Amino acid sequence: MNELIFPTGSVPVSIAARVYGRDPSWVRAGIIAGWLPIGKATRNGKLVTDVKEMNAKLGRINFYISPKALYEQTGFLWRGKHGTR
Repeated sequence: MNELIFPTGSVPVSIAARVYGRDPSWVRAGIIAGWLPIGKATRNGKLVTDVKEMNAKLGRINFYISPKALYEQTGFLWRGKHGTR
């Protein structure tokens, strides 16, 4: 049986948005609110879980999207920046 190997690092928000056929802000909001279980959002090392915190004045939010979680949700296999998608 062939086991899938997932790359390290995060899938870019723009790629996840393309996979879902949505705007990147939809992906960001879904991750923060928890209804899109493909990753985490943090600001200054603290988890962001409320869409009201999506305010640029509060500082940059960093998003991590798990290649494995995205695959499990959609069947899309991200192979990394330089690989075939």
